Amino acid sequence: MLQKISGRTFRDHGPIKILHPGPENTGDSGIGSIGRIDHATFRGKQTIRMHPHVNDEILSYFRTGKVKHSDSEGFSEDLGPKKIMLMKAGKRFYHEEEIDGVAEPHEGLQIFIRPGEKDLVPEVIFQDLDELYSENKWRLLASPSEETKLRFSSQTWIFDTRLSSDSSFELPKLPKDNLTGLLYVYQGSVTINPELSLEKNDSLIFRDEKFTISTSTGAELVLFLTDENSPIFKEGMYSGNTRG
Repeated sequence: MLQKISGRTFRDHGPIKILHPGPENTGDSGIGSIGRIDHATFRGKQTIRMHPHVNDEILSYFRTGKVKHSDSEGFSEDLGPKKIMLMKAGKRFYHEEEIDGVAEPHEGLQIFIRPGEKDLVPEVIFQDLDELYSENKWRLLASPSEETKLRFSSQTWIFDTRLSSDSSFELPKLPKDNLTGLLYVYQGSVTINPELSLEKNDSLIFRDEKFTISTSTGAELVLFLTDENSPIFKEGMYSGNTRG
């Protein structure tokens, strides 16, 4: 059964909208390894001072603006639309972000994925993208396999695409059977089959269903896949379960 999550369910935290994607009628605030999604929009300059993460794997997916990342592992790197980053916090990890949204607003996602097990060794991985957008085709950004440079310790896959106006699209070939998916509308709007409409910040949960995605205006989409039956650690600082 397809299940829509309205963008109105985000919790506002200043310039950051926070989504815990687990349906309200469950005891888990996440879905499998997908713990939390933050959609941030900053204008001007701002520094988020050094702060900890514990047992979170965080994909930084920034589409406009610039960010300077510094961390306790000694890395310092400028991130932007064509450079993304995976922080694997493990036992304990600190980082700081200097955000530059002066020329244009800084907008993007920080995606908190649950690790496959507790207290892994901290690691930071950077990935340069060949193209800013993946036009009308799915691009695999991160996975649990050597197929991608950004590798999760859990059974998690993340894709993105940008659809042109007046187009129809389908899901990519799934990497394995019995996966749960979350389709997130980053920009624009889409229609699922012909009866379900999704706007910016809306999401769609699906399990085994096949459907067509169409858009009249164009859209940017991020697709999350997780194996809910695989091992994960659900007590990460930000990715962990917030429900009793």
